Amino acid sequence: MKWEGDGIRVMMESALTARDRVGVQDFVLLENHTSEVAFIENLRKRFKENLIYTYIGSVLVSMNPYKELEIYTKQHMERYRGVNFYEVSPHIYAVADNAYRSMRTERRDQCILISGESGAGKTEASKKVLQYYAVTCPASEHVQTVKDRLLQSNPVLEAFGNAKTLRNDNSSRFGKYMDIQFDFKGAPVGGHIINYLLEKSRVVHQSHGERNFHIFYQLIEGGEDDLLRRLGLEKNAQQYQYLVKGNCPKVSSINDRNDWKIMRKALSIIGFTDDEVEELLNIIASVLHLGNVQYGGEDSGRAYITTETQIKYLARLLGVDGTVLKEALTHKKIIAKGEELMSPLNQEQAASARDALSKAIYGRTFTWLVNKINDSLAFKDDSFNSKNASVIGLLDIYGFEVFQNNSFEQFCINYCNEKLQQLFIELTLKSEQEEYEAEGITWEPVQYFNNKIICDLVEEKFKGIISILDEECLRPGDASDITFLEKLEDTVGGHAHFLTHKLADGKTRKVMGREEFRLIHYAGEVNYNVNGFLDKNNDLLFRNLKEVREQAATQFKNSLAKLMEILMSKEPSYVRCIKPNDAKQAGRFDEVLIRHQVKYLGLMENLRVRRAGFAYRRRYETFLQRYKSLCPDTWPNWDGRLVDGVSTLVKHLGYKPEEYKLGRTKIFIRFPKTLFATEDALEVRKHSLATKLQSSWKGYSQKTKYRKMRQSAVKIQAWWRGILARREAKRRREAANTIRRFIKGFIYRHQPRCPENEYFLDYVRYSFLMKLRRSLPKTVLDKSWPTPPPALIEASEQLRKLCMQNMVWKYCKNINSEWKHQLEQKMVASEIFKDKKDNYPQSVPKLFVGTRLSGEDINPKLQQAVGNEKMKYAVPVTKYDRKGYKARNRQLMLMADSAIIVEEAKLKQRIDYSSLKGISVSSLSDGMFVLHVACEDNKQKGDVVLQSEHVIETLTKVAICADKMNSININQGSIKFNVAQGKEGIIDFTSGSELLIAKAKNGHLSVTAPRLNSR
Repeated sequence: MKWEGDGIRVMMESALTARDRVGVQDFVLLENHTSEVAFIENLRKRFKENLIYTYIGSVLVSMNPYKELEIYTKQHMERYRGVNFYEVSPHIYAVADNAYRSMRTERRDQCILISGESGAGKTEASKKVLQYYAVTCPASEHVQTVKDRLLQSNPVLEAFGNAKTLRNDNSSRFGKYMDIQFDFKGAPVGGHIINYLLEKSRVVHQSHGERNFHIFYQLIEGGEDDLLRRLGLEKNAQQYQYLVKGNCPKVSSINDRNDWKIMRKALSIIGFTDDEVEELLNIIASVLHLGNVQYGGEDSGRAYITTETQIKYLARLLGVDGTVLKEALTHKKIIAKGEELMSPLNQEQAASARDALSKAIYGRTFTWLVNKINDSLAFKDDSFNSKNASVIGLLDIYGFEVFQNNSFEQFCINYCNEKLQQLFIELTLKSEQEEYEAEGITWEPVQYFNNKIICDLVEEKFKGIISILDEECLRPGDASDITFLEKLEDTVGGHAHFLTHKLADGKTRKVMGREEFRLIHYAGEVNYNVNGFLDKNNDLLFRNLKEVREQAATQFKNSLAKLMEILMSKEPSYVRCIKPNDAKQAGRFDEVLIRHQVKYLGLMENLRVRRAGFAYRRRYETFLQRYKSLCPDTWPNWDGRLVDGVSTLVKHLGYKPEEYKLGRTKIFIRFPKTLFATEDALEVRKHSLATKLQSSWKGYSQKTKYRKMRQSAVKIQAWWRGILARREAKRRREAANTIRRFIKGFIYRHQPRCPENEYFLDYVRYSFLMKLRRSLPKTVLDKSWPTPPPALIEASEQLRKLCMQNMVWKYCKNINSEWKHQLEQKMVASEIFKDKKDNYPQSVPKLFVGTRLSGEDINPKLQQAVGNEKMKYAVPVTKYDRKGYKARNRQLMLMADSAIIVEEAKLKQRIDYSSLKGISVSSLSDGMFVLHVACEDNKQKGDVVLQSEHVIETLTKVAICADKMNSININQGSIKFNVAQGKEGIIDFTSGSELLIAKAKNGHLSVTAPRLNSR
């Protein structure tokens, strides 16, 4: 394997070491080349590894894989482009590229002959060749148009010329020869197609499990409703007699609707006008209508048409007079004594006339279609001389066919293959002989089966089978297929390759019918049934439908002769296609079927001819370059002549004189085993060479690497030491300058900013800001702040304000509505009690609650008495009577408009906020407070003296609910209050160690409270 460019080129010899697993890439290298078993086993090995291509010399054998393989990408095309034929593994691209390069370098026309059974992949192979040229050839705007038309001719010809058969869902039912014309630059500029032996009988009859031509089903499935209405067709193939005989209108692998779109687009690209497409579809529809023409019979036997609707459609679609058409389909024209007479047909004759007309219409339409495609492919430039154009021909033609019942079609196909085999053998031997003569090697005559004797048996003038068939068709009297067979027995009965039931021995008669004759072809024996030979050869319409013309077999013989002339004028390349099984299954290898195809394709004969001389040949430079390591005298380089180097090499390898010959530019090796031994020796030699090369290279590379690393290390060390020394000197200079500037700045620190102190002042500022950054306050309550230098006092204050604002903003942003309400209450408490009430500081960290009484603490009867009034706050309190100051447990409830005092279920007193004049409380830590109430009416009994354990919270709630924030008086000595109309009471407050509340001797209420904070 060698690397070259951007692809991998694998020389054929490289794969020989793996031959036990994947076989050999060229059958010529088979040791037992005469064994059919070895041949098929090599095919099996390669097929199992998805290697579908194998050579027989320059002939490519292709197996249909029945699955997509990733070997047709643009990268693969580039890998084979411009590469020697044997430098890469076998591929259809290698054949296409070799033909193209030969055409360009030798200026000689080429042709690629593709043959094989139906379903073997012939059509796909020709598509791959066209795709290869479309991608790899030079391009221009015109060239691109030609490429597109060449590629798009395939779906059109497939639609009109291909059909589903038992062996292949897309079987070509015609032979096709396509010329691709190239200009002097090697770009495709035109093309021409010739078609052979279209299977017109398929139009009117299909075997069970087969279909008519694709176009009929595409039209019915994919045609637009308006189009089908104009053509008088229905979207149902079962309605048409010509489409139901095979009982297979739909196939899972075929999408008729999608293929219709592809075909219509292809017609447009090729250059068909809308009118031409409409005319074409009119004719296709007319064939379907012809198939539905039905006949009835009169008592006299005369036939008449029972389906008048079909005649109307046919007259309109074909543009003919309906009456004339009707008469032509039920009568025939007879000329007697110079007079034309119209003779009526019976039902059977009329049906035959109808079918003959259908076949003739379709056949002529196909010929017209091919001619239209040729017109679009023709190069129209006057400056281009087509005679000087280079041409590559593509022949996609049916292979040898042998069925259970072989008729006229198989006879023509097998005759064609006989001619191609004759041409193949002649050209193969000719090319072999020319190579031997060019290399100065004596040509050894090759014994081979010359099938000219069979070709003459078929085509010889006056005595050949075709001449006898034509004579029998044209002679007057009651000629029939049986009389044709009898005449064959009389004329060619003694031929060694001809046999009939009458002429055969008893054993052969058991396997031959009385209506059969046997031809012994190059590929084997084939029995032909003569039934239908005369009708198919005549291919006649009655005279009032068309004039008599040349017989079909003679037509085919003449067109085949022209094809042979074309092929003889070109350098041929061959592709032999094989299908691995009849079930179209990937990976299945049917040995019996493949042996049958190997025989009928003549591959063993081909191999035998190719191996008659030397199995292997290579140019000196290629051979010496590959194997020079096997000889000490030629390794590592040979400086002399190439032929001397090769001679020295083969002598060292021990080649015997009969095993090889040296030509002018090539070495010829007779036996594959000689090459295999050389290749195996090279494989062994590779390991020792690889070991020696590895050790030498490792030693050299490590020594080189060590020297390089040592030199690099010394350079890096010197460089690094210099850098370190320069860095140290620079650092010291900068340090000295910094110290100097710092000292000078310290000296001038109290003076205005100047060059002497600016560094010091900047450093002081920087130090303060860094210290400030590390010690910023974390909370709003944190009042710490670093002491700034004199120069930053003002800035420090601004920063402090900004910091505090920022923390306050963050704090406010994060509080929720409940916490906000709590803070608002605390703010009210602060404004009222801060620095005035002794127990205020202890209340600050305690959260105010919504109420001090739960629903269970409030009597249900009281709740009914209050009704719908909303209670804002409730707290248990102790009430002191105005007379005697007796303590009584009560509940204080703050409503929306008033405060109520409750004793269990009884509402003792309601105080409207509007009648609340003020609230008095002491400055000590007691919980006593007085609600001063206006006594304008008799409802109020006087001021209310209360005590609460939560006095700060209670009074804050009262102040907020009653909107009396400014009406709370904090007294230090005593509080006076109204007992009744015109009477006052006094509460005296004194400091003590503990809280005591009692009536004093002077009649006042005495309250002793401990002092918690000093003010």
